[in-house]
Amino acid sequence: MRRMTSPAAVIVDAAAYAQAVEDAVRAAAAYYEGGTSPLDDDAYDRLVRGIADWEAEHPDGILPDSPTGKVAGGAVEGDVPHTVPMLSLDNVFSAEEFTAWTASLSRRIGHDATRFSVGPKLDGLAIAARYRDGRLTRLITRGDGTAGEDVSHAIGTVEGLPEKLDEPVTVEVRGEVLMTAAQFEYANEVRTGHGGQPFANPRNAAAGTLRAKERLYTVPMTFFGYGLLPLPDTDSALAEKLNELAHSDLMALAGDLGVHTSARTAVPDVVAETPEEVLVRVKEIAALRAELPFGIDGIVVKADLAADQRAAGSGSRAPRWAIAYKLPAVEKITRLLEVEWNVGRTGIIAPRGVLEPVVIDGSTITYATLHNPADITRRDLRLGDHVMVHRAGDVIPRVEAPVAHLRTGEERPIEFPAQCPRCGSDIDTGEERWRCAQGRNCHLVASLAYAAGRDQLDIEGLGATRVVQLVEAGLVADLADLFTLRREQLLALERMGETSTDNLLAALAKAKEQPLSRVLCALGVRGTGRSMSRRIARYFATMDHIRAADAESMQRVEGIGAEKAPSIVAELAELAPLIDKLAAVGVNMTEPGATPPPPAGAEADAPAEGGPLAGMTVVVTGAMTGKLEKLSRNEMNELVERAGGRSSSSVSKKTALVVAGEGAGSKRAKAEQLGVRLATPEEFAALVAELLD
Repeated sequence: MRRMTSPAAVIVDAAAYAQAVEDAVRAAAAYYEGGTSPLDDDAYDRLVRGIADWEAEHPDGILPDSPTGKVAGGAVEGDVPHTVPMLSLDNVFSAEEFTAWTASLSRRIGHDATRFSVGPKLDGLAIAARYRDGRLTRLITRGDGTAGEDVSHAIGTVEGLPEKLDEPVTVEVRGEVLMTAAQFEYANEVRTGHGGQPFANPRNAAAGTLRAKERLYTVPMTFFGYGLLPLPDTDSALAEKLNELAHSDLMALAGDLGVHTSARTAVPDVVAETPEEVLVRVKEIAALRAELPFGIDGIVVKADLAADQRAAGSGSRAPRWAIAYKLPAVEKITRLLEVEWNVGRTGIIAPRGVLEPVVIDGSTITYATLHNPADITRRDLRLGDHVMVHRAGDVIPRVEAPVAHLRTGEERPIEFPAQCPRCGSDIDTGEERWRCAQGRNCHLVASLAYAAGRDQLDIEGLGATRVVQLVEAGLVADLADLFTLRREQLLALERMGETSTDNLLAALAKAKEQPLSRVLCALGVRGTGRSMSRRIARYFATMDHIRAADAESMQRVEGIGAEKAPSIVAELAELAPLIDKLAAVGVNMTEPGATPPPPAGAEADAPAEGGPLAGMTVVVTGAMTGKLEKLSRNEMNELVERAGGRSSSSVSKKTALVVAGEGAGSKRAKAEQLGVRLATPEEFAALVAELLD
């Protein structure tokens, strides 16, 4: 497995080297002392690699402050000594570098390394948690590796780090404190609500929060254990056991004691028997990275056996029996140059940040989402700000927060539009997401082109260019008008001959017979999409039942919660005139095979049995082949539901079947990890053959 890495910083002379060391020390101190840093991870890694390259050529000129000889985090010198040095890890950035490391490990231990523990490298702050007779008594940061800072004031605020173990043992648990994505969002809401600057990213948020002693508020954090060792007064029998257990067994014991570890995540630590198996696991974890609810910046590989660890030994800053296989950075610092305001098909006015170009994970990023005006205000974003930009996998890049300590005073407030930037109408600012008062009519072309799309009404021949033509000719003012078009009206348009006119009219007639789920999707109700539209249609069966539903009834549909239900009900009421027009021109308003729900207070009938996928949750991933090749993903999901199953976009323990086509990646890997049944497109086609004929 190869990975492209950013080049090391180029250092040309001793003066540049001294400056680089100063910059690295300052960046480390800023991060480890306060959770903020002028450099992102990738920039810091490149700087340290450049320092190491210069030192390799000039061994007599190495400065004592150089970060290459210190434990990461050593900028903070604590006053609590570690019983065993709390070292950091050396890094590799490619399969070739990893293979070289395994060869070095084999030479040190005197035989081929054949047992490795492989797990995620969590992006947080390392701490040691000391338990006396099963009770948590002290929390200590890594510090300089020999002594750390006492952060015991945080006891009771970290999820996954129990105040009492399941057994009354005296041990030290080492691990990482971090914030999940949800905890990070909540932390920034609370922090900005108290007048503070938002955290730049979850890692900085966890580091700053763990050290804070006198804040007026608390925010949650999460702990993941990665080590278990005895203390000086640990029972001798237990101490001997801990010193001899393989790392994988230590982690199993930690879990039995009630400590949160990676075992409960989608990327649990596993044991690999060969370097090749390690690289396969590295690839699997990397593929799942974007879906994880917490940040990782690499994969940790350890010699699993205690004897191998002792034989390999440790250096002054890192053990020789463990390595971090670093993944490409998903966060970088760049500048916010401008903000564009775009209007979507439903009239939503969405801000988009224009960035100073920055390369993240191999892609040059020049735009990033800013969510909504309320989010801009909450994060106190300004034009000219240095901002932390996050991108993982295919996720749309987003601006996390300003790097406030890099402000120069020349930053300017972001101006919000007073009128719709597209049509000049008033703006409805009643919700966090602003909307043009004209709603869908503001961007009628986009709204109609979406409704005509393959996964909605599938009106062949009605692309955006044709929609523009119809709107500009005054023939269409809403979706229902499409179904009142006459042959002579279409023939009068440019580039509309008899054949294309007849084909479009035939496609419109066919669209009128589409199932309710597609009609509902074509309406573009905010908060719903293709899968949600299918769920709503299958639950209520008819448009009349959907329109009669209140918020409480709407919440009975899977995936619709208390926040989303009222907005869906309100928007359906807003769409009532259009829905009436669609029904009047003969558009179908029922879902084939669906049964309306019972009246309020009545007992529901037992769900209908039957269908080859009855009761199964099915995930489709990769490119389909054979009989399924021409089906869109939406059509595949419809097929799943017609066969009695439930389509899903994510793999979990509740998934019964994953249909894995060509190019299936992270979802296939997760299915294999969870032991979920896999099927090829051909096997799935045979399973639902009666519905394909």
